[in-house]
Amino acid sequence: MKTRNELIELESVSIFQTYKRLPIIVDKAKGCRIYDMDGKVYLDFLGGIAVNALGHGHPKIIAAASNQIKKYMHLSNYYYQEAQILLAEKLKKLTGYSRIFFSNSGTESVEGAIKLVRRWAALNGKKDIISFTGAFHGRTYGALSMMDKPLYKDKMGPFLTDITILPYNDSNKLLEKINNDTAAVFLEFIQGEGGIICANKEFVNTIFELKNQYGFLVVADEIQSGTGRTGKFFGFDHYGVKPDVVTMGKGLGGGLPLGAILAKESLAGVWEKGMHGTTYGGNAVACSTGLVVLEELENGLLNHVSDIGNYLHEKLENIHSQFPEKIKEVRGIGLMKGLLLSFDATILMNKLLEKKIITNAASGTVLRFVPPLIIGKDEIDEFSDGLIEVLNEVTIAIS
Repeated sequence: MKTRNELIELESVSIFQTYKRLPIIVDKAKGCRIYDMDGKVYLDFLGGIAVNALGHGHPKIIAAASNQIKKYMHLSNYYYQEAQILLAEKLKKLTGYSRIFFSNSGTESVEGAIKLVRRWAALNGKKDIISFTGAFHGRTYGALSMMDKPLYKDKMGPFLTDITILPYNDSNKLLEKINNDTAAVFLEFIQGEGGIICANKEFVNTIFELKNQYGFLVVADEIQSGTGRTGKFFGFDHYGVKPDVVTMGKGLGGGLPLGAILAKESLAGVWEKGMHGTTYGGNAVACSTGLVVLEELENGLLNHVSDIGNYLHEKLENIHSQFPEKIKEVRGIGLMKGLLLSFDATILMNKLLEKKIITNAASGTVLRFVPPLIIGKDEIDEFSDGLIEVLNEVTIAIS
């Protein structure tokens, strides 16, 4: 068995160095805990970046995956597959959308949604796509084309054309730029990587008023905020609107790679046979675990997320009141939360890691936490106590 240092050295010479890894060699994970090979135990408030909806090693997830693997692991989409069809039906029931396309990930869902929009636009005499500053839609070229983050794009173009990136939450720019050529607006109702920023209701209402006027599509990126993360199935459910297309990923597979594009019935005929496809998308094992996630949400987990999210919010607001010079704002809904700090969030992230609590820094000064949806009050109390401790330890100059 390799030692910790040997594994780190092997990684450094074998794998592209694109990740800022935490100094943890994971041995196993269970529930809301991660165990490293040195015997240390960490409270996981990152959840695989909002992926492990039911935590680590959930018995129903393991049983579903095991049962499907015993039947078969992969066949391709040339076959009718029960797990895939049942998952699609459950998604339809829970969301009200009528057409599903399964992918491998959120970014692949975004790519497919761009293709769907472009095809629809060609059939309807439109061409332009609108997206927004601060967005994160993935790392592939279509996704990057709708983002304004230099770190992800510098010297890696050219990118897709006929895409305009407007300021997030700026209704006046919408009124100025949207017109009859607009084919679609891609929107994160809650920006995750952008710093847990919620769209304001005036902004959302303006988008849908303009949609009624100009007849474009609204595509909701629910990759991080979907699958119950906010206490409702989708983030946009808090706004009383229904987009035409939804992209999903992350938590949908309960830990296995799975994404989806959901669309209204009016778009069912836009793609004809052979126009879009995927080898792995809708893999039976991932669909089996995805079905478990949806069943758990349906059977009380969604209510739990709403309740425990309120409990977490109260805790955070109380801590905010204790450290007003260090915490500027509590952000987010449900179990998609962030703290806007007056200093670099990695400082707090690293101090929490020393306390065996895993969080994440987003957009520079935002400490982000997207724990497993099964998180309980005891874990939140433990997190809150650790957060207070490290905030007391921060002695940097506050501007």
